[in-house]
Amino acid sequence: MLDIAPTELLLCAVVALVVIGPKDLPKAMRVLGHWVGRVRGMARQFRSGFDAMVREAEFEEMQRKWAEENARIMREHPMVPDAAAPTPADVAEADAQMPPPSPPAPPPPAPAGMESQPGPSPRPADRESGER
Repeated sequence: MLDIAPTELLLCAVVALVVIGPKDLPKAMRVLGHWVGRVRGMARQFRSGFDAMVREAEFEEMQRKWAEENARIMREHPMVPDAAAPTPADVAEADAQMPPPSPPAPPPPAPAGMESQPGPSPRPADRESGER
């Protein structure tokens, strides 16, 4: 980008110190920094707008190519109704001929002696005494 050697920067700093003076140099550097920041912001905004335009142009080009390729494929392979494909009337007729679904099977019986034994009852925690 800019090829500025350290010696050139040092020379600029010395000239600025002599011309502006040590009293006003900090204020001048703040103003310079403010303007450099604004210029960089404008350059960033310009670049992002330019990138957006390029992306949009590429997208439109891709859409155009896709439409051309799709039209070429449709010309080479036109849609012909398939005689073997079922029609809605065929599907409805097949559904009417199917037997109704069978009811679900009952659950298997519990092992002998297990149906009358309850599980352990939960013991409430005694929070007042601090037991856990």
